[in-house]
Amino acid sequence: MDSNYKRVFAQNLSNLLAANKKTQADLVADLKLNKSTVSTWVNGTKMPRMNKIEQLANYFGVEKSDLIEDKSDINDPYYIDPEVAEYANKLKDNPDMRLLFDAAEDMSKDDIDFVVNLIEGLKKREGK
Repeated sequence: MDSNYKRVFAQNLSNLLAANKKTQADLVADLKLNKSTVSTWVNGTKMPRMNKIEQLANYFGVEKSDLIEDKSDINDPYYIDPEVAEYANKLKDNPDMRLLFDAAEDMSKDDIDFVVNLIEGLKKREGK
């Protein structure tokens, strides 16, 4: 397998671990995986099989493509404030909140929070 695929997967997995404040040990415990197997994925030595990629995608609440595709060319920061960018990335991975990404690039974290709370309040009112 092309080493580029392994590198991309390793970087994406590392990013998801960091974004979700998870460790390799968490993956091992939560998904009943082998410690050395997870280590080879994170260091880019090996790629998991598709069923494991699907398991990881479900675990993180992302699409399989978020694990296996290089999306680094989309690295131009949309949000000016890094804290807002991090917060927005967490929301982006939440399927119920993806509509927020039509928002303006100069929104503050408080503005985004307001919209999230508004959406959640409306959903509760509608029983969703």
